[in-house]
This record gives sequence, structure tokens and C-alpha cells, in this order.
Amino acid sequence: MEAASAAKKRKSDLGQEPLGSGNGVSESSLDLISWLPDEVLGSVLSLLPTKAGARTQILSRRWRPLWRAAPLNLGVDSDLSGQDQKRIIFVSKILSDHSGPARRFALPGIRLRDRYAKIDSWLRSRALTGLREIEFHYQIDNPQLPYPLPPSALRFAPTLCVADFGYCDFAREMAPLLKFLCLKQLTLNNVIVLEDALHSLLCGCPVLESLLLDGNVGFGRLRINSPTLRSIGIMASPDRERVENHIILQDLIIEDAPCLERLLPIDPDDGPATIWVVRARKLEILGLLSNVITKLDLGTTVFQKMIALSLTASMRHTILALESWGPNLDSVVDFLKCFPCLQKLYVVSHLQKSRKNKRSYNLLDPVECLESHLRQVVMNYRGMRLDVDFAKFFVLNAKVLKKMVFGSGYANTTNSDNWMTNQHRWLQLDKRASQGARFKFIGVSDLIPHEHYKRTHDLWVDDPFDSHFCR
Repeated sequence: MEAASAAKKRKSDLGQEPLGSGNGVSESSLDLISWLPDEVLGSVLSLLPTKAGARTQILSRRWRPLWRAAPLNLGVDSDLSGQDQKRIIFVSKILSDHSGPARRFALPGIRLRDRYAKIDSWLRSRALTGLREIEFHYQIDNPQLPYPLPPSALRFAPTLCVADFGYCDFAREMAPLLKFLCLKQLTLNNVIVLEDALHSLLCGCPVLESLLLDGNVGFGRLRINSPTLRSIGIMASPDRERVENHIILQDLIIEDAPCLERLLPIDPDDGPATIWVVRARKLEILGLLSNVITKLDLGTTVFQKMIALSLTASMRHTILALESWGPNLDSVVDFLKCFPCLQKLYVVSHLQKSRKNKRSYNLLDPVECLESHLRQVVMNYRGMRLDVDFAKFFVLNAKVLKKMVFGSGYANTTNSDNWMTNQHRWLQLDKRASQGARFKFIGVSDLIPHEHYKRTHDLWVDDPFDSHFCR
């Protein structure tokens, strides 16, 4: 009876306040969205930006109470207001007016100043009860001052599914008490946290699937033991001055991660210097790797500065991204000997004119991935002799290659018929080993997305290095 009464009331409201002009409306012009149940409309509203969600209250009597009852999605950013002081006022009012529960609370760059008590009161608000997603970043004004994360930001540990903390300081005493029972995505960005506190934090995440660590300090070694973790993105070097006296990550050790599928060093120039993978039987995606990584230990194979100490064909990886100076054909091919199942190769090369790429393919010592598995190669390409010789090796020897993408960085050259004719001739595309291979020249040099590390959490994306230029 109550449901029928509610539906009848909604129908009455629609009849009184139809969309469009005039008193008479046809059935096809009715606002059918408003007929949806409150729970469905509330879910829709919780996905809208804060201001857009609040504005739905003016649509009609039917919509007036929905936003205050829907799960709150509160983003304290320029979309809420272009003025810092007004944002503070709006947040306080929204939290006092909304009855909760909350889905998301985002402070992407809040100035601390004298607002610690104000921020703490927001985090303790009843409107944020049951919070599922939090983004908390300070904006650093004075690198010499402390920027403590309020303990109240962690009261949502039992319900959080997504957490992103940045430019703040974790107190050591916080971590041992935390149990993030529902947390699946964790980002720590330029956070100061000690090693024992970080390990305690990660141990309290029993269902964690993706972890992004970007420029954090306070710990020199990180050990990963997780039965659920599928993706790790990591960069060691911080980007703020006040951490100059803190420890920077040097060693990453994957001790036991049976579900780990991807390991993504964000920028190898910024560490960690050594990476050990002890047990990660599902690891398939690896990179960006370079010789700046002093030691890379992948189970039975050890690399020192991208040189394999033993050419053991044991790696089961299918996608690999490498940084190469030259590019260095000998180094890359020897590296590939350890990856017999490789299907996609990305090469970010830096010009080194003293390099010579004169390697011939030895049929008595075949590279297994070139014989049976490598289907795509993506590389930045300047059309110089070094690039030509490097790329030609794959053109002539990758027997199941389907696609090769060249990023020249110069749109005017790739649009030149003469330039393209020369490249086709020099690369000997008519003699390609795989007759079904396609070759694509693009006037963009950075074919790997500059912020590919943000795909650490995009587990539905099969290839985190794939950009629309490569498709």
C-alpha cells in the first residue's frame, strides 16, 4: 500500500509540474526519469559533481528532497567554487545540511593554514558516515612546516573502498590500529610515512587490489605480501623540498603476491634502484624498465642495469615496456631472450649517436618470442640510422608480428611522401618476416601515455601502456 501511495504521489507531482510549456502534455513528453524509485535516483545523484547534484533540487517538488537523502559526493575543488574562502563556507554548509550517508569526499589540494580544526570537524561530520571514497591532499605552502593527516580522516577505515592520500604526514601511531576491511585501491602521493607504519597499513588491507606509491619518503625498503594485490605502480623520488632529510625508497621486494598481474615503475630514473620479485606467478605486465634500475631480480633471472646475468628463458610476461639508450639493439634482444611469451613490446629510446646497431639474427640461437609470440612493437622513431637498424631487426625477424607503430614526433615528416618512401625502403618492409604485419607512422613521439601510471588502478584496461595512437 505504501509503495502504491508513493507512486500515486509521484504521478500527481508530475501532472502538476510537467516539463515543457502549457498545461496539456502528451504522454511522450512526460518526465519519465522522475518515475524511477528514490534509490535509483539517489545513486545517479551520487555520481554527479557536487554543484550539479545540489542544483537538481530546483527541478520540481519530486526532486527537492532527493539530493539531501542521496549518498553525498562532495568534491572541494574549483567546480564547487573558484574562490578558496567560498569553498570553505560551502563545505561547512553542505555537511550541516546533508543527512548522509556519504559516497565520496575529495579534498584535492586544501590549504592548511589555520584550518586544521575546521578540516578535522568536517571529517567528523555525521554526513560523512559510511564514506566509501576519500581523496585528501594538502597544498604545500611552506615546505618547512608539518602537514599532519588528521586522525579523523582514518575513522572511515571500516567502509572505505578507495583511498588517496597526498602531501601529508602519517603519524606512526596511526597505522597499527587501522583495518581497511573493504579497501581495494590505495594511493599514497608524497606522503611521509615510516617503514613499520607503512607495512602495518598494508597488512590491514585484506582485499587490496591496486597500490600506487608516488614519491613517498620515510622508508628505504618495502616488502609486499598480499594474497589479493593485482597491480602496483611505484616511483621513489619525491617532488618537494622539505623531505631532503628523509629516507627515500631504494628496495622493492615482492615476497609473495600470487595475484599480482602488473608491476609499473612509473619513471625508472626516479627509482627504486633495486627490484626483487620472489613469488608472483601471475605477473604478466612489466615496465617501464631501464638501466637506471641497478638490479632487477625476477625469480630465476637476475638483471644488472638491463643486462641479464644468465639468459634463462623463464619469464611468462606478455607485455613489456623498456627504456633504451641508443636505442641499444643488443641489450634489448638479449633482454627479450628471457621473455619467451612476450606479445607486446614498447621501447622508449633516447638518442646516443655513438651506438651501432649491426646485430644479425642467429637462426641457431633463435629468440622464442620473435618466433612464436611477439605481435606488436611500439617505439619512438626519428628515422635516423640507429632507429632504422633497430626497427628493421624486428621487421625482418618477428615472424608473427601483426602491428608495428612508429612515433616520429614530427607530423610534417610523416605527412611527406618522400620521407615515407625512404622509410619504407630503409626498413625493408617488403621483406617483412610476417606478411600480415601492418606498419603505422604517427607524428607523436610519446606513444606511451605520459601518465600511464594512473592506470595502476584501471584493472579493466588490459594494457596500461596502450594509447589511442597505438590502436
